[in-house]
Amino acid sequence: MAEGSVSSPEPNLAGQVAAEVKLANGPVYKESQHRWSPSSWTTKPIKQDVIYHDREAVTNALAKLERLPSIVTPTEIVKLKKSLHDVALGKAFLLQGGDCAELFDYCEENAITSKIKLLLQMSLVLIWGSNKPVVRIARMAGQFAKPRSSPTETVNGVEMPSFRGDNINGFDPSERTPDPSRLVSAYFHSAATLNYIRAQLASGIADLHSPLDWGLGHVQSQTIKAKYQRIVKSITDSLRFMRTVGADTAGKLETVDLYTSHEGLLLEYEQSLTRRLKHPTETLSSLPASEDGKGWYNTSAHFLWIGDRTRQLDGAHVEYFRGLENPVGIKVGPSMKDSELVQLLDVVNPSKEIGKVTLITRYGADKIEALLGAHIEAVKRSGHVVVWQCDPMHGNTLSTLSGIKTRHFTSILSEVSSALKIHAAHSSYLGGVHLELTGDAVTECIGGSEGLTEGDLSLNYTSYCDPRLNEKQSLELAFLVAGFYRGEDGVAP
Repeated sequence: MAEGSVSSPEPNLAGQVAAEVKLANGPVYKESQHRWSPSSWTTKPIKQDVIYHDREAVTNALAKLERLPSIVTPTEIVKLKKSLHDVALGKAFLLQGGDCAELFDYCEENAITSKIKLLLQMSLVLIWGSNKPVVRIARMAGQFAKPRSSPTETVNGVEMPSFRGDNINGFDPSERTPDPSRLVSAYFHSAATLNYIRAQLASGIADLHSPLDWGLGHVQSQTIKAKYQRIVKSITDSLRFMRTVGADTAGKLETVDLYTSHEGLLLEYEQSLTRRLKHPTETLSSLPASEDGKGWYNTSAHFLWIGDRTRQLDGAHVEYFRGLENPVGIKVGPSMKDSELVQLLDVVNPSKEIGKVTLITRYGADKIEALLGAHIEAVKRSGHVVVWQCDPMHGNTLSTLSGIKTRHFTSILSEVSSALKIHAAHSSYLGGVHLELTGDAVTECIGGSEGLTEGDLSLNYTSYCDPRLNEKQSLELAFLVAGFYRGEDGVAP
């Protein structure tokens, strides 16, 4: 993890302003103002709103957040922006993955370590396949909130508020009322998770001299094990040769950068952690230069994205995101029109900074062929140079006859394979993949080489939200992408 000093934040009225619009009577939309500030989103209509009933509790929680130190630093954020600049130009590959929705209970050593190791294993496979550096972003240390299609759901015949994520309410029916104290709990769980990630990386968990120490956990497939071990042997042989000739720059091989991300859904939380801080030296910025050498950084994570349900051009989320120095993502679903996509890019990235925006496409395996090509060409004509990332998860979710949410692994593979081919056909780069995954041996997605069936879902289905790939399925997907770049397994460019 890149390190950097943190400047003292300038005071703002985040807690007070956010509290005014997040109470039982709902937000009061003021006259829209062109000038951006961390609170200007309160002048816009908002989707996926959370209504709190206790004004004092909301104000106290947000005021507490404002006093707490930044979770990430501008130096780290700018370093990620530089890496994503390379991804946008086809010089690197982006791997982003983690839980659908983190739980506070996931803030423990084994859960964090298993996801770190899985991302390291997948990135090793992708480096071997693509011969490019891999940028790693975890859906961790803050990915608590989830958008829901309905504000209520029926549990055991009783209608109640939907579970919106641990930073809003609890999964237990008795804890469904939104609780502002959970905002502060989310901060501390995020900070503790990132602290442990930093400690593990500093302690050598990512040392390329010992990749077998990462283990393959629950993977039983002899084919996957053999493929992975061949890659490890190749790397080990190369490092042995470098050491022999005195070219082993050990310091660069003992750790990696692992950045954090989440959907920027709960804007009063995001606003409270948005700080005006000094730009690092040689900063990249798409925003107008400031006289004081500072900019607005969201310090809750390195990278945030706007969901497909909250990307309205005149909405609160787009308004908030347009003022950030952070690199940002935009989910692109089947309903996105070509012109709307270009307008969004113009609003969020008016100076067309290369790699500032990651477009996360999530069409579905049966829709991608009809939609992706036109979106690629529209962005090309606009002059924007973006990171194109495939999310093969959200467009392929279905429910079984018994009501269990799942995804077919073949559909996930199909969407990624189609994305690779379509980008190649349009002289574009698929810059990365965005996955919901876990290092645990869950049985939530059907298929894969282990042949999970619908009847197997109950064996170890632990997600409180959407189904995730397990370790074995995740590595299979990494090998698919690696095989594409190497022209293997029938998936040639």
